[in-house]
Amino acid sequence: MKYPLLLGIDAVLPELDRYDSIIDVRSPDEFAEDHIPGAINLPVLDNEERARVGTIYKQQSPFEAKKIGAALVARNIGMHIEQQLLDKPRDWKPLIYCWRGGNRSGSMATVLSRIGWPVVQLDGGYKAYRTALLQALDQLPPLQFRAVCGTTGCGKSRLLNVLESIGAQVLDLEGIAVHRGSVLGNVPDAPQPPQKWFESMLWDKLRHFDPALPVFVESESKKVGSLRVPDALMEAIRQAPVISLQLSHEKRVQLLMEDYRHFIADPAALNRQLDCLVKLHGRAKIDAWHALANSGQMAQLVGELLVDHYDPAYLKSIERNFVHYPRAQQVELADITPDAFLALARQLHPG
Repeated sequence: MKYPLLLGIDAVLPELDRYDSIIDVRSPDEFAEDHIPGAINLPVLDNEERARVGTIYKQQSPFEAKKIGAALVARNIGMHIEQQLLDKPRDWKPLIYCWRGGNRSGSMATVLSRIGWPVVQLDGGYKAYRTALLQALDQLPPLQFRAVCGTTGCGKSRLLNVLESIGAQVLDLEGIAVHRGSVLGNVPDAPQPPQKWFESMLWDKLRHFDPALPVFVESESKKVGSLRVPDALMEAIRQAPVISLQLSHEKRVQLLMEDYRHFIADPAALNRQLDCLVKLHGRAKIDAWHALANSGQMAQLVGELLVDHYDPAYLKSIERNFVHYPRAQQVELADITPDAFLALARQLHPG
């Protein structure tokens, strides 16, 4: 067989996990926005070089741009071989892709194949992958979702984590989105991923699930922070059988105090987030909550937030959006200890 081998997306995706490496040769900025899950970034043009070549192409001439670009690409490919690839064995099989046209990936693929590696180049590049991904997210496989419902602070995320640790199939939307799904849901020092990368991570998770086994997922809204859950996935989750998780009010306050300790330590940051609720609750109520935060009365503040804000909003949403909620399987946590979560997880997933 002659290499590099140019294959289309329909041939590549079913074999994606069989490649020894997936190499994205686009610029770091392009890679950061989205890429095929599992890919590494070996750019043949970095951000500044790509901008420079593009400017010359538009303002001077394509020929001048290609000369300068070729020199940069050749230098960068050599650097990547020396720094990243010298240890690869003869039968190492990489998949290489760029944006669409194939010029950047073709350069890398040609050089690596001349060394003797069985290189595959993705025809159509990232754009072909993105088209296939959107189609896959719009036409989901028949997965057996189990929607874990419950008011804020009842331990849904912790339960999902424990379920996954004992071998259950779990789709952790909040974990993938890096957000706890509420006005106070930002994770400290951890920005949310771009929307496209969020969708790629969802697709990668979904494609590895066994359709014969249940998939536990939290009863999220259409948006997790600033990220939108794909419509078909959201509809499948909302049509799923429901597990209703119960926990006492006192334990919910305790759990939230643990999960949001960063706000406990920074009342000013908490108050800035509470200001987002002025339209819902009025200035007087928000000022009262500010006073509780400033005086360190966090348990009282959390309790009031649950009763006055989170619980009414959640119950209204769950009854409207989850059709099987009236027939939910009722489960209860007696405590928020690791043992309590493990016992419930084993009840839901005997193994």
